[in-house]
Amino acid sequence: MSGIVGIMNLDGAPIDRDSLRRMTESMSSRGPDAQEIWTDERVGFGHSMLRTTWESETETQPLTLDRKVWLTADARIDGREELIAKLQPKLNRSLTRERVPNDAELILCAYEVWGEKCLNHLIGDFAFAIWDGRTQRLFCARDHFGVKPFFYAHIGNRFIFSNTLTTLRLDARVSGDLNEVAIGDYLLFGLNQDLSTTTFRDIHRLPPGHTLTVTDGSIKTHRYWTPCVPGEIRYRDPQAYMERFGELLSSATEDRLRTNRVGISMSGGLDSTSIAAIAREQLHGDLAVHAYSIVYDSLIPDQERYYSNVAADHIGIHITHINADRYSLFDGQAPGDMDQAEPFLLSPLTGQFNDLLRLCDDYGRVALSGWDGDAFMNEPPNTYFASSAKKLKLKALATDMGWYVWTQKRLPPIGFRTHLKRMLGKHPSADFYPAWIDESFANRINLRERLKESSANQITAGEIRSSALRALNSKVWASLFEGYDAGATKLQLELRHPFIDLRLVEYVLAIPLVPWCVDKHILRIFMKDKLPPAVLNRHKTPLAGDPVLQLARHASVRWLDSFEVSSELQRFVNLNRRRSVADEETSNGLRASLRVFALNHWLTNPQPIGRLASGKQVNKIEPVTETSIA
Repeated sequence: MSGIVGIMNLDGAPIDRDSLRRMTESMSSRGPDAQEIWTDERVGFGHSMLRTTWESETETQPLTLDRKVWLTADARIDGREELIAKLQPKLNRSLTRERVPNDAELILCAYEVWGEKCLNHLIGDFAFAIWDGRTQRLFCARDHFGVKPFFYAHIGNRFIFSNTLTTLRLDARVSGDLNEVAIGDYLLFGLNQDLSTTTFRDIHRLPPGHTLTVTDGSIKTHRYWTPCVPGEIRYRDPQAYMERFGELLSSATEDRLRTNRVGISMSGGLDSTSIAAIAREQLHGDLAVHAYSIVYDSLIPDQERYYSNVAADHIGIHITHINADRYSLFDGQAPGDMDQAEPFLLSPLTGQFNDLLRLCDDYGRVALSGWDGDAFMNEPPNTYFASSAKKLKLKALATDMGWYVWTQKRLPPIGFRTHLKRMLGKHPSADFYPAWIDESFANRINLRERLKESSANQITAGEIRSSALRALNSKVWASLFEGYDAGATKLQLELRHPFIDLRLVEYVLAIPLVPWCVDKHILRIFMKDKLPPAVLNRHKTPLAGDPVLQLARHASVRWLDSFEVSSELQRFVNLNRRRSVADEETSNGLRASLRVFALNHWLTNPQPIGRLASGKQVNKIEPVTETSIA
């Protein structure tokens, strides 16, 4: 979770080194190991280092291999052995002559060999920028799934970027004016539906799977990866499916370890316990893996404490439970919990979420999650069956439905007809629109049209792996990952997600849906000797109630209605039409109403921003470390 920042003056003006230094130092909390800057006339990079892998002990940034091409990156590159093997015959020097190359060196070597097409060979979680002095071009990229954030602003003749939004706001040229469309999206959906914008008018985000190039004064973005179902993978021996899956999941987990101890956010479900079991096999020592689990003991009927204990005992790891009953809504347990760069990061359950991350942070710099095996390995079979019926694949339909009845001991879900009707466009969906959204504001940004566009199913319901594709194209992922990022948590902790691995995802999408991706069949088969039967045979079990709704019903929530109203809030919300929180009876209504409180808090309590001076360069202040070339 290192911090990166860069400035490029498009008019050729020299870089204000003091401003760059201060922007770099503003990220020191997320990268305490080293802060360095580099400048070359009109371009400058800053880097704040957090070392989280063995290889990063040799890493220094900003980095160059030839003093012509420079890099600043927040990156973990996976599949390193395969990448090194591809690079070695194409380079004059040996990458492994003296030591194992670190991730930053691999990115620069890949760029040296393949140029901007290096993204065809890089996998992992990354956000980076490369200045190519030979072509006078800035090349930036964000990973396939958007695990690492990347923000930028183009103001006048200045282009600036960072993986920390508040760092960009240090520049006085970047205004604090809000992006009304993003505000509307937040009030309606809970997050911004446009992955290329932020809550601020002047600050943009690079969407997942995109590159950005700045050259000759022009800024262009390009999508280098689009979620899709790859070519089919078929084996004669059913055992081969499971064996290859096991290889990929083990590799994805191993690539995300590269340290001697990790915490893991572990419920009593199949996904996170599987990751914990594999990590325990790969890391030696009784204290190598420690699990942390959020449980409800009284507020909601919940069996996570029982199942997570059973799993931890079987795997042989320690577990700490966080009793969520003791938290109230918007319960910030530490200074800064409620101070966020954007309003969507203000969760009603912020107290328990941040306490879990703090426990992981106390344990080490790396933590794992089990997110999100459901997206790829739990495809609803009724959609698939309906598709087979529509395409008259009767033999395959009979075979697959027979397998389902035999293995699941029940008939296919009764939703079969419902999904078929939806596929044929005969089943309308209900949409929720809060009555308290100010009408003039809604008209100004065409908010109701945005609701219709969002409700339109962009992935055909009958398409193969439609559920997985909808998940991959969801706007939720980038928001979730940014909530884990140090820019939001303010912790020196990197969350890694083994299931969100390009190799694994593409493999699971390519194998037959039935039987392997029904109710995570392939994962259950692979883990049968690694997890206890109670967990292995447990089907997806959502909470028996919405904790936010239950907290609103069981605790005093008057303070969520009697807040001091920001004048800016009244641009967006008609408070006379907002019901009290206690009167909301549905989860949709309550969560939407709570967003009003969260937005007001965010507008009333902006993060302190120490603006940098604009105009002439100020007197130089000695930085921590500086590198420059004439």
